[in-house]
Amino acid sequence: MDTRARYLLGAAGGLAYAVLSHQLMTHAADRPLALAVLLGPVAGLALLSLWRSGQRMVAALLALLGTALAAQAAHGGQVSPQWLYLAQHAGIHLGLGWWFGSTLRAGHQPLISLLAARAHRGLSPGLAQYTRRLTGVWTGYFFAITSVSLGLFAWAPFAAWSLFANVLTPLSLVLLFAGEYLLRYRLHPEFERVSITAAVRAWSQYQPGCGKERPQ
Repeated sequence: MDTRARYLLGAAGGLAYAVLSHQLMTHAADRPLALAVLLGPVAGLALLSLWRSGQRMVAALLALLGTALAAQAAHGGQVSPQWLYLAQHAGIHLGLGWWFGSTLRAGHQPLISLLAARAHRGLSPGLAQYTRRLTGVWTGYFFAITSVSLGLFAWAPFAAWSLFANVLTPLSLVLLFAGEYLLRYRLHPEFERVSITAAVRAWSQYQPGCGKERPQ
């Protein structure tokens, strides 16, 4: 299977999961299957990242806490499933915003600059400045998603929040990623062209949570 076919298949799978998630949240939010489908994959990826970054005790404790809260919600406990879904969506985007933004501090290399340096095998001054600004754009995006998520949860019907969290959020992520990729070389034709595959590879070689790149 070629790269384009894999991306199309992945996009179709992501769309199907988004629609399924919205349906489960709005029609079966408190059922064990819904909790497993909606919380399991994302939580699993987050815990795996912590485990791989060496934070194994933290990962184990969070796994136990998450399992206990989900079990309580599924059996009509004091914790509402809707609050668990909000905590996952807003918490992840808040954490990503903090992570990207923390790399913009003095003495730190912006996260996207670090990834671009790996993909391009070095950074020109122009590309370094561009990737610093782009790290700021992604920081703002993640904080904006967090704010909208909290606002909709507080003042809109849960179905509207679910549509935003499950469908509109991943759609906006893809649009921002693809739009930036397409505009980059129109605005800066001098930049070396790098495939999306190379960008994904650079991301996969970065070890989350410790600010270091994984050895090759």
